[in-house]
Amino acid sequence: MVVSMVKPILEESIEELYQNLFPECLKIADLGCSSGPNTLLVVSEIIDIIGATSENLNRPPPSLQAFLNDLPSNDFNTIFKSLQSFYKKLEAEKGNTFGNCFISGVPGSFYGRLFPSNSLHFVHSSYALMWLSEVPKGLVSQTGEALNKGNICIAKTSPPAVFKAYFDQFERDFTLFLESRAEELVSGGCMVLTTMGSIISDDPLCIWEVVGLKLNDMVLEGMIEESKLDTFNLPYYAPTIEEVKKVIEAEGSFTLHKLEAFKMDWDTYIKKANKGLDKQAREAIIAKDIRAVGEPILASHFGEAAMEDLFRRFKEVVLDHMEKENCEYVNLVISLTKKG
Repeated sequence: MVVSMVKPILEESIEELYQNLFPECLKIADLGCSSGPNTLLVVSEIIDIIGATSENLNRPPPSLQAFLNDLPSNDFNTIFKSLQSFYKKLEAEKGNTFGNCFISGVPGSFYGRLFPSNSLHFVHSSYALMWLSEVPKGLVSQTGEALNKGNICIAKTSPPAVFKAYFDQFERDFTLFLESRAEELVSGGCMVLTTMGSIISDDPLCIWEVVGLKLNDMVLEGMIEESKLDTFNLPYYAPTIEEVKKVIEAEGSFTLHKLEAFKMDWDTYIKKANKGLDKQAREAIIAKDIRAVGEPILASHFGEAAMEDLFRRFKEVVLDHMEKENCEYVNLVISLTKKG
């Protein structure tokens, strides 16, 4: 669903970029690409947009060089193994209507430089920027007491010092992200970024809060040590529109074209894909998706043995919690151009 909302903004950005710069080889980067069936989706969409734009302008299509970036722990080998079939499909569908396409992997953190100066035309990132470079430092008091006790992220019960620590970390990280991309993009280069957001930062109604509630239950039942929960915090921050705008304006390298928020229920994407699924089936899919993202970091702290029980508990309550608290995913879509 969000893809359909982002696509017009992506089209507008790519069309404007191509009309203004006319590169013979369009160089793009997808930051936080992950590995899975949708990894090459943004490359496919950009190829379609460029093909249509070239035809409308009666110009030959450019070659495309696409850099797929994620942390070194990402499964790049699976992506590389899928490239041959991707190229074959591209040739079968496009034939000579598109130039050559070259795809490579770039492991590393996007909170810092990844590419040479003035080497990229377009940067895309989808659902990666809410993950911070590290857990904020200021979550422990001077006496060594955990400030975010009983929570694994910002929650309604988090004190103001926790909100400040998380925002400060987001501000540092997003500023570094923008500074790095400003160096790497050519003048007039564009970015389209999608991330999880919040409507108000001190009441985020985040799905990870439900995971934290279930961990609390396991503490009460003696299955997890309380100190383990109190010392764990996710490096996750969903900013508001105002917070994103503030950092972009303060950093100063980019013109902000669009900053839009799209809200949807936690299970909307599942209902869109399959209208016939009942509540239990939707809960199972949400639990599977959240587990895929969260299990590596959660298991390293709480142990593999606790994961099955944790996500079983999560699955049983997630949609009831959403309905009771009126929780929604807030998706922020940001369109930027590097100033000349």
